[in-house]
This record gives sequence, structure tokens and C-alpha cells, in this order.
Amino acid sequence: MTALGRHIIAELYGCDIEKIDDVSFVEKSMLEAAEKAGATVINSTFHHFSPLGVSGVIVIQESHFSIHCWPEYSYASIDIYTCGDTIDPWIAYESLKADFEASHGSTIELNRGQSNLLLPKKNDRKLINKKQSDSILQEAKTFRNIWFTERNENLALSLRHSGERLYFHKSQFQKIEIFQTEAFGKILVLDGKIVCAEEDEYVYHEMIAHVPVFSHPNPKNILVIGGGDGGTIRELLKHECVQSIDLVEIDEFVIKASTEYLPNISKSLNDKRVKIKVEDGVNFVKSCKSELYDIAIIDSDDPEGPSEGLFTERFYKDIYRILKPEGIMITQSESPRYNQHIFKSVFQCYNKIFRPDHVFCYLMYLPSFPSGMWSFSFSSKGDLNPFDFLKEEKIRNFCSKNKLLYYSYDVHKASFVLPKFVADMIGNK
Repeated sequence: MTALGRHIIAELYGCDIEKIDDVSFVEKSMLEAAEKAGATVINSTFHHFSPLGVSGVIVIQESHFSIHCWPEYSYASIDIYTCGDTIDPWIAYESLKADFEASHGSTIELNRGQSNLLLPKKNDRKLINKKQSDSILQEAKTFRNIWFTERNENLALSLRHSGERLYFHKSQFQKIEIFQTEAFGKILVLDGKIVCAEEDEYVYHEMIAHVPVFSHPNPKNILVIGGGDGGTIRELLKHECVQSIDLVEIDEFVIKASTEYLPNISKSLNDKRVKIKVEDGVNFVKSCKSELYDIAIIDSDDPEGPSEGLFTERFYKDIYRILKPEGIMITQSESPRYNQHIFKSVFQCYNKIFRPDHVFCYLMYLPSFPSGMWSFSFSSKGDLNPFDFLKEEKIRNFCSKNKLLYYSYDVHKASFVLPKFVADMIGNK
């Protein structure tokens, strides 16, 4: 060998888009390529970015492998740097080219630390002997450090996960994934956005369900649009007054994934009081009879993809029509920090339909959602407000009996107290 190290810079074109956008697959392929080449893996760190892209590096005892993927261009850029004469970096390159199903690639190899340019240098430190070297090799352990990242143009939230994607399906509506994270348990991800996390989902589901039920004198019939994970249904069914729930979910695979991998969240979906309708919520509401529901809960994702139609004035007018005279509409209304434009626009829309003095904003704090601060809207068709029917003792007994972790009588009242910057955004005095 005439150099200390070999360095291959490679580009792969025409790669399979799904494979190079799957952080778990990319990481495993890189690990296997390193092992096939004879390298000793120390650790791996990989990130998936929303909506597309994977970056990662594998530290090997003999240097490193790194990659960055542009799925939108079917392109991956790879850097393979090895030292010593026992590793063949070309084996790694061919392995990755095959795994990613690249149509073609281009490469350049550099010699690093060429022997004819190295100057002899006196070193007083004792050189490590072969026995010590073998001991270090045996002690080296692989540490996997793999991340999912949700981001917009200004903010990002990253969660470390196990490296395994528990569930993946690309339906006609969206990409559905479930990961096992270190901080939040299993997370349900739709089109690169976290919609539900095991460790803190109770915050969202308790607040979207119990606030309207305790604000209504006698809610019997409830409509839930979205919410195929089942968490909102689970919380609503804790109320004996609820007689029937229509759950309208556009994507049956959200229900299937949640039923299989998120059983504690989805466990009430088979209750006899629940009628599941796999169809478009916009069309369902349009065809509904007037004055049918006491409460309508819009448990939707962001206004993109299959949820886009759930953020229109026409849709909210149909919701208003199908509510009974004292009916309540609840929506997840985005983050006052993360999605300010959408947050302001939806409240302007609610004010036109329900009248400003019948529209309220309330907040929750959810660590697994970007920015942590998230909002709901409370819109009343009649004269109900969120406080008229609150009964402190009844709520305290209910929370104790059902072991609620976030919602309470005090939280109900406090959640409607808005920071000034939030109140200013929606025109509250």
C-alpha cells in the first residue's frame, strides 16, 4: 500500500425513491456495506428530514462512511474513507449501489496520506502492541444513533428512534409510518408529520374530548372527523351520556396501523356505540341531515393532503348546519407559534360563521408537537360558552375515576386564558 488511506467519493443516480427516503433502510444498508468491506463499526448517526431526505454517517475504526440522499432527484451522494490495507471500499460501494437499485453511478478514488510525501517524525510515545490492538478491536461496540426530523422552513423537531420502522404504507392519500422513539414511545407519522405519540397523546385527546363534553348540558350524538388513531374516541366513551359516535376517517390504513401498533390508543374503536365510516369527511358532512349532532370534533392533520378540505369555509358552514341548536364544534387549530398564518386564518373563518362572541380559543402544551404550544377552537352554534355548565365536583370525580393525566376542572378554565400575543393574533380583547 502506497498511502495511509483510500477515499472514494461516489454519486448514485436513478435510485429507488422509497429506499433512499427510508432512514432505517439507508442506515442498515450502510452498516451492511461497511461490514462487507471488512470495516469495524463504532457508531451510526442518521437523520430523516421532513418532507424528504436522509443524512447519515457511520464511524468505523478505520475512519468513516457518510451519505446524503435527495429522494426527489433519485440521487445519493456517498463518501467512503478507510485506512489500512484490510478493507476494500469498492465492495461497500457496489453493495450500496445494489441496495439502492441505482441505474448508474460515478466515482473518484483519492489516496490519502501518500507515503512518498510523509516525513519521518520522532515519537517518544510507546507504540501500542498487537495484543493491545486486538483487545481494542474486541471491545468496539456499535452504537446506533438514528433520528426522525419534522421541520418547516424555519423550525424543526428531532426525535431519536430505534432504527426500525415498525410500519410503513403509502396509501392513495398519504405516507403512513410508525417509529419506536426513545423519548415518546411509538409515534404515528403522516406524510412526515407527527400526529400522535404514545407518551404524551393523552394531552391532545383529553383536551379535544372532555372540554366540549363538559361544556354541553347533555351531549348524546357526536361526530368525529379524522382521528383514525382512536384516541379521541377512547376519551369520549368515558362519558356515560354519550350514546353514539360517528367516526369519519378518509384513510382506512391509519385505522389499521393504529389498531395493530397503538392498541392503548385505539382500544375503543370496536365499541358498539362507534360507527366507523371510511370516507371523505367533506363529502360526508355535505350529505348529512341538518341538526343531527350535539358536538362535532374535527380531529384533523395540517391543511395539506387529505385534510386540506377540512380547512375551508364551505366545510365549516356544513358543520354549522348539521349541529343541533345548542351544538358545539371543536377543531385542532394549529400552533400560534409554529403555524401562525393558518392559526389566524381559521379563527377569522370561524368568526364569520359562528359570530365572534361564540368562538373561543384554548391551549394545550404537547412536547411531541413542534413548538410545544398547540391550540383548539371552541365554536358554539347557540349561546353556550365553555363555562356555563361546568360542575367542579362532577369533573373532579370524573378525572379521578378515569385517572386523567392532563385535563381537570382547573385546566379547563385556565386553558382559555390566552397569552396576550395569542389573543392579539385572533383579535380577542
